[in-house]
Amino acid sequence: MPYELPPLPYDYDALEPTIDEQTMRIHHGKHHQAYVDNLNKAIAGTEFDGHPIESLLGGLLDTVPEDKQAAVRNNGGGHANHSLFWQIMKPGGGGEPTGDLAAAINDLWGDTDSLKTAMNDGGVKRFGSGWTWLVWDGTGLSLYSTPNQDSPLMQDDVPLLGIDVWEHAYYLSYQNRRPDYLSAWWNVVNWDEVGKRFDEARAS
Repeated sequence: MPYELPPLPYDYDALEPTIDEQTMRIHHGKHHQAYVDNLNKAIAGTEFDGHPIESLLGGLLDTVPEDKQAAVRNNGGGHANHSLFWQIMKPGGGGEPTGDLAAAINDLWGDTDSLKTAMNDGGVKRFGSGWTWLVWDGTGLSLYSTPNQDSPLMQDDVPLLGIDVWEHAYYLSYQNRRPDYLSAWWNVVNWDEVGKRFDEARAS
């Protein structure tokens, strides 16, 4: 069963002005589609075809033949990361987390603003392309950044919230102003979805 590009849960222009329509069309329809196509091409006809992306990037990645491993890592990571990214944004987003997620954030960082500052810092300091992440590491919440399309799934963590800091995610509106993009991004965060993922990760 080949991997497929998931549809956006909103219109391409729904996140404006934070993220412009053209960026969303290119990011979803071109970049993410390319990750899906290249991943399918890399594993077509192999024993890895049809595995859930979580298992492919988790325990199976080290068993992928060396000549295919980079393609699976990069394109599989790109597919997994973007599939999450579209879901953790929404029109009219922003605000504050609630419930157990809010309590866990407050316990570790004091308040949501401090979490945002730490995540943004990770994104600003990520040299080149990559992501800044809030994850469930099996015992609690953790923050870090990854290069390129590396996914937290590759180290058995559950990604809860990831911000794409590849230039294609923001350059049309923000040019080289990555800090401005990161600051504005929180206006579209979907805390309800992040909270749901947090609850599911803790229960698993």
